[in-house]
Amino acid sequence: MKLKDYLKINKVANKTFANLLKVTPVSLSRYLNGDRLPEKEVLIKIYNLTEGFVSPNDFFLHGEKKNDVNENDKEELKKFHHYILSGSRKYLGKAITLIESSREKDQITSEGLLELFNGNDKSIRIGITGVPGVGKSTFIESFGMKLIKKGFKVAVLAVDPSSRFSGGSILGDKTRMEKLSVNKNAFIRPSPSSGHLGGVAKRTSESILCLEEAGFNIIFVETMGVGQAETEVYDMVDIFLVLLLPAGGDELQGIKKGIIEMADLIIVNKADGELKKSAEITHREYKNAIHIINKSRINEDIGVVVCSSLNQSGFENVWKYILKFINIRKKNNDFMNERNLQKINRMWGLVDLKVKGFVKNLSSRKFIEELTRKVKTNNLTMYSAVRIISNYLNKK
Repeated sequence: MKLKDYLKINKVANKTFANLLKVTPVSLSRYLNGDRLPEKEVLIKIYNLTEGFVSPNDFFLHGEKKNDVNENDKEELKKFHHYILSGSRKYLGKAITLIESSREKDQITSEGLLELFNGNDKSIRIGITGVPGVGKSTFIESFGMKLIKKGFKVAVLAVDPSSRFSGGSILGDKTRMEKLSVNKNAFIRPSPSSGHLGGVAKRTSESILCLEEAGFNIIFVETMGVGQAETEVYDMVDIFLVLLLPAGGDELQGIKKGIIEMADLIIVNKADGELKKSAEITHREYKNAIHIINKSRINEDIGVVVCSSLNQSGFENVWKYILKFINIRKKNNDFMNERNLQKINRMWGLVDLKVKGFVKNLSSRKFIEELTRKVKTNNLTMYSAVRIISNYLNKK
């Protein structure tokens, strides 16, 4: 990285850094502006003082780096951002498409756009999961319409399961939420998970930020997968809902314990018609057994409510619990602490994505292909190959 950027991020004054280098402030200014190259001894000092974040290469590489947004693009991104703030659905959709793109140029552009965002701490991010057929989409549509009537703007990120080979979406939640999809105060975005673990798209966190910037204050993240990998969505939302089908007796044991342990609120859905009695039994059994499961994030027993998306009953109890949960978290300062922790975790998640992308590009190079061939033919051990690649990466 550029020395100027390093000093700015770490809030180190030029004069202070010049003293550490044992050069004059004028000399440092010339280094920073590119008017003069530091001597070898100074380059080594800079490398050590910045813990390797600023290397000699950063002084010898001239021109704009390809991972920077140029000045013309910055002006366009400001206009883009303005349209998102003004509620343009067209530009909001474009922004999420950019974010989801795997093209390097699109990723650079989307990151430049995200850096302009102000952030929204008043939104509520709601994760929701459950076994196939439990009625997640119907629940979200009915509950979402109720929230819109209360004055909220509702967005849904419906993460479809997708082919691990084509990356294509199998389902289309937008078609299953007809009323919500045409409401001016709602926005639905089906996103293929592209085989990503946890049933969550790789860029779901950034899509959430886009929706919040556009003024949506209730964000649902609906996932199709169930299993321990659902911790991924749990770690990016404020409250996690698990929907259950009405079932009684021994059938209760068919629900994976790991999913229930993550729940902040359990909702027994489809409490209508012939299933109403079964729903009441399931509700009662979970209420009685919930104390043996881990406490929720507010250090209370996990909430259990019953509802019918068909009859639109029980939604007030769901909303009351969500508000109670969020208010307790905010009162204890846990709400913002967790969001900040999520931000840090996401930072490392993005680093991981960058590294994987770099490794993927690296694997296609002729020299690496030759290393791979030698490992396959037992002419080189995998450990030697790893050392060679690691040494190469350390020089980057």
